[in-house]
Amino acid sequence: MLWSAVILGLLGSFHCVGMCGPIAFMLPVDRENTGKKVFQIFTYHFGRILAYSIIGLFFGLVGKSLYIFGLQQQLSIFIGILMIIVVLLPTRVFNKYNFSKPIYKLISKVKSALGQAFKKKTADTFLTIGFLNGFLPCGLVYMAVFASLAMEGALRGSLYMALFGIGTIPLMTTAIYLGKFLNTKVKQRIQKAIPVFVVIIGLLFILRGMGLGIPYISPAPVVDMVQGTIDCD
Repeated sequence: MLWSAVILGLLGSFHCVGMCGPIAFMLPVDRENTGKKVFQIFTYHFGRILAYSIIGLFFGLVGKSLYIFGLQQQLSIFIGILMIIVVLLPTRVFNKYNFSKPIYKLISKVKSALGQAFKKKTADTFLTIGFLNGFLPCGLVYMAVFASLAMEGALRGSLYMALFGIGTIPLMTTAIYLGKFLNTKVKQRIQKAIPVFVVIIGLLFILRGMGLGIPYISPAPVVDMVQGTIDCD
């Protein structure tokens, strides 16, 4: 299922350009020194991926604890259903129930720190901006977080989120160089394709949890069996 992280990042990066694009456009990169500019952009992306990895590490650890208690298959099915429900629910439902309210103060602090980072031009500026950017609320990141829960461990959860971040790099980098280069119609078509892919990933997680014995898609659950035999001569 790790491959789904890269694809989710690639397709979802069109959404990222809309949500985090302004941050990318405002990066105080060196416009005259190409080598320095490349390094600054790389540092920004590294900061984002580092933040995603930390998030994945935490939620992967939560998923690991559920795996220890034998709930991994049920968790995979639950995550798949949750991803599909989130996509199918009307936007007005999320506007009515603001799920970010419990952590609103933390988000405000992140935004404030992000604003301060833009004012500085020190060596760690781009790493700081990228790192803080990774903790801003984003529906697509939430989808990746759901998936990291079902990765059976902290390291795999962290890897899933890192691969998701890597998937967003090509388009986000292009956005930094070219700005708003996509017309409205193309953006609308891509935005419509993103929910479809999220539903497909959700279905794959459901199939994975069902353990139907289908290689790579729905492998049979591993059952540890201890057999003892006594040979009498």
